[in-house]
Amino acid sequence: MRKSAKWLSGLLAGSLFLLLTACGGAPAEKPQENAAGSGQEPAAEAPKPESQKLVIYTARDKNVVEEIVGKFKAKYPEIDVEPLTMGAQQILERVRGEKANPQADFWWGGTQSALMTAADEGLLESFKPSFGDKIPDLYKDAQDRWYGEMLLPEVIMYNPEALKKEDAPKDWDDLLDPKYKDKVIIRGVLASGTMRTIYSAMIYRQGADDPQKGYEWLKKLDANTKEYAQDPTNLYLKLARQEGSLSLWNLQDIMIQKEQKNQPFDYIYPASGAPILVDGVGIVKGAKNLDAAKKFYEFLFEENQVVEFSEKLFQIPTRTDISKDKLPAWLQGVELKPLDLDWSVMAAKEKDWMQYWDENIKGKGAK
Repeated sequence: MRKSAKWLSGLLAGSLFLLLTACGGAPAEKPQENAAGSGQEPAAEAPKPESQKLVIYTARDKNVVEEIVGKFKAKYPEIDVEPLTMGAQQILERVRGEKANPQADFWWGGTQSALMTAADEGLLESFKPSFGDKIPDLYKDAQDRWYGEMLLPEVIMYNPEALKKEDAPKDWDDLLDPKYKDKVIIRGVLASGTMRTIYSAMIYRQGADDPQKGYEWLKKLDANTKEYAQDPTNLYLKLARQEGSLSLWNLQDIMIQKEQKNQPFDYIYPASGAPILVDGVGIVKGAKNLDAAKKFYEFLFEENQVVEFSEKLFQIPTRTDISKDKLPAWLQGVELKPLDLDWSVMAAKEKDWMQYWDENIKGKGAK
């Protein structure tokens, strides 16, 4: 009985205290001051974005990857980006092999031939980005499975410390001159989208219906070729050491090595025109991190990014809505004279052409 009375007395006392507090009868608790001593309640911290991952297969130059991925991560710190660098053809083969269980989310840097093949094989997602209508039809897939990010003229590369400009080849056929024997170093062809495009273009220009003339042309080039470098880094090293003085490569990478790495490289734009490769991007079908992939897609094509990448990374943009006065001076002096090529034919025949070259021409030219 005493316990019940004591419990009832406590309950009444607690109720009375709450009533007095509600009516202002009890002193209000002093608000805690924030770090600035303002006396205001500290603002609640904004919730941190949920951590995301983004796996990128890329054929882009290592310096380009580091620059652009760094800027993307600064904008989206919640996204853990994992770029894996390999040749464009290697990306196609890897994405093809992983079709049942995709390991990549985004394909960054591929020839239109490789991307067209991937699209036809159902390896790419259909996604129309916000900038989709600002890219000409020539540089994108009709079903939005890939978009061209930039244009890559394929040109003649040389070391001006080993070969004077006036003595360098002025056009493709000049490369076959016996005076250039053992002066040519070529990046390994089969693993490289750039080299597959150049070699396929050389076959096409001799006659796509009958590739024999093209094969003969490549056999003569092979006769002048001293070595096939295993990757771009190896190619740059050998040219810088003057183990060779000539190569065939894309304009962007040559400019990056020349201007940013102080390598003794320069280029000649072939007089008859160059294969202008569309370097494109796409989302891998079945990507596990689709939202992050879309963010990277949009980031690459933002106007301010496009202008900056053109200035710093020597990219020639596919977006046609950017005024010329925003683009860098170096680009104003480049005349983009293209070779007349049917890219759909090249995409269809490239595999067979390159297989024939590898089995019947490589290393078998008249030495």
